[in-house]
Amino acid sequence: MTAAAVIPVKAFAAAKLRLAPALDPDARRRLARSMAEHVVGAAAPLPVTVVCDDDEVAAWAQDLGVTVEWTPGLGLDGAVEAGVAAVARAGATRVLVAHADLPLATDLASVVGDDGVVIVPDRHDDGTNVIVVPADAGFRFAYGPRSAARHRAEAARLGLPVHVVRDARLGWDVDRPDDLDLPSAADLERAAR
Repeated sequence: MTAAAVIPVKAFAAAKLRLAPALDPDARRRLARSMAEHVVGAAAPLPVTVVCDDDEVAAWAQDLGVTVEWTPGLGLDGAVEAGVAAVARAGATRVLVAHADLPLATDLASVVGDDGVVIVPDRHDDGTNVIVVPADAGFRFAYGPRSAARHRAEAARLGLPVHVVRDARLGWDVDRPDDLDLPSAADLERAAR
């Protein structure tokens, strides 16, 4: 089994607009870039492909030494599907897809598993922060509100077993101003119990 990571990264200047009440545009841009870099690091030792349609993001990813899959006009779902197809062509048999706004992410490779679909929902059990799929399954991604349920349904459509992993670190994404109040280590430890 060969696993690879795909990380969709939105243009830093256009990212995290819902944080505008708390952060100015430059602060949002720096935060988006910092979180994305953190997620790329958390994916090690997996090979990483960043899917994007922004020149700045592509240059940033290349500077980090990761592969770039250029995906203009595809939207999030299409970009992720293109990234999965690209790493499958490169020989990956399992693909981990992680969003770039997971400031507490560690050891993403630990959730790869060896069969079926692994879903790590957000802490509200609504969105899909991390998902692992067989590279050749033809999985159709459907991000947005309630995506965790849609991804479970897609796995069922394909006849693939589903493993839901609730992980306090991977479940913490940053979408709204109150998400900037990161939990303490003690809070994370209590959540893991």
